[in-house]
Amino acid sequence: MGKALDGVEILDFTHVQSGPTCTQLLAWLGADVIKVERAGEGDITRGQLRDIPGVDSLYFTMLNHNKRSITIDAKNPKGKQILEALVKKCDVLVENFAPGALDRMGLTWEHIQSLNPRMIAASVKGFGPGPYEDCKVYENVAQCAGGSASTTGFDDGPPVVTGAQIGDSGTGLHLALGIVAALYQRNTTGKGQKVLAAMQDGVLNLCRVKLRDQQRLARTGVMEEYPQYPNGKFGDAVPRAGNASGGGQPGWILKCKGWETDPNAYIYFITQAPVWKDICKVIGREDWLTHPDYATPKARLPHLMDIFAGVEEWTKTKTKFEAMDILNEYDIPCGPILSMKEIAEEPSLRETGTVVEVDHPKRGKYLSVGNPIKMSESATEVKRSPLLGEHTDQVLAELGYSAQQIAELRSSGAI
Repeated sequence: MGKALDGVEILDFTHVQSGPTCTQLLAWLGADVIKVERAGEGDITRGQLRDIPGVDSLYFTMLNHNKRSITIDAKNPKGKQILEALVKKCDVLVENFAPGALDRMGLTWEHIQSLNPRMIAASVKGFGPGPYEDCKVYENVAQCAGGSASTTGFDDGPPVVTGAQIGDSGTGLHLALGIVAALYQRNTTGKGQKVLAAMQDGVLNLCRVKLRDQQRLARTGVMEEYPQYPNGKFGDAVPRAGNASGGGQPGWILKCKGWETDPNAYIYFITQAPVWKDICKVIGREDWLTHPDYATPKARLPHLMDIFAGVEEWTKTKTKFEAMDILNEYDIPCGPILSMKEIAEEPSLRETGTVVEVDHPKRGKYLSVGNPIKMSESATEVKRSPLLGEHTDQVLAELGYSAQQIAELRSSGAI
């Protein structure tokens, strides 16, 4: 079998992170992604956060695998002709420009449809329709506007953004699903459509459990699994809950052996009710089994922090990996806090293709994430990111331009 998206052609007008995340995933799944960039400059991330002078940054290379790059000046009439030829040829156009930018390029939805009624035009925007739809949005703004920051951190501190790029990459993943769904629907209708993923909406979708808790709080005035219970105060909005699990299984991050010098010598520990007896046995607190404050899940809720403190006295005698080995023998849910260094060096992640080593003609070898979606009949080969304009001649030749015509386009500044 071939790749899942073999034969699908993507016209990629994306830049920075949200859009490139979407198109890279589609490229990993087999689509032919043609990245359109400005001559001499290209995607701004080619030059951002560089660790090697004059070489495409890791920011760019890790978001643009498996793509082809062409350079076009959309303001040049001949360049615009090339863009229109690509619109006629491709299945999907993806963009994450500022609101209205595509229209200013002359590629309104009406014009796109006139060129190719089967075209799917997919967009990442900061906000959907409403009072903020024309506002410029970046990752942390999306986390704040989507509800993540207000519910992240500790109750006695300010809102906190997460290191996971749920605004940019999270929205890009949502958009990729929308594109695949539109392609599937086109098989029945024969028509293209617009697909929108707003960053605020994407973050909120990932924060749905907090919207759940907002409604619970409004009804009951208290949430017993939150660390504010029973001695703290609840306001009218979902509070920051530290390392509480956000679900029905109470959890917390606990210190492990070496925590004094290792900032990641910690483990996430869940006091799951079905294994409570085993928890008490493992940590040597079997007296908790009959103690009225700890004998039942309901009784334990007001005493969770005391319980975690008791468990931590045990975890501090073990490394996080020793604790993992012991706890997993009893199916006690837990997980080590892994640093990026540990993740980069983990052999199993290399074996599954979750972390890959890529060879770049100017950068040399570097590590990147691989396709997180594993398919039994469609293995992913992670190919290096393209150099700026590397495939311009190739793509134009596929559009029917001769070598002489390509040379003339280049001399005119169209490419």
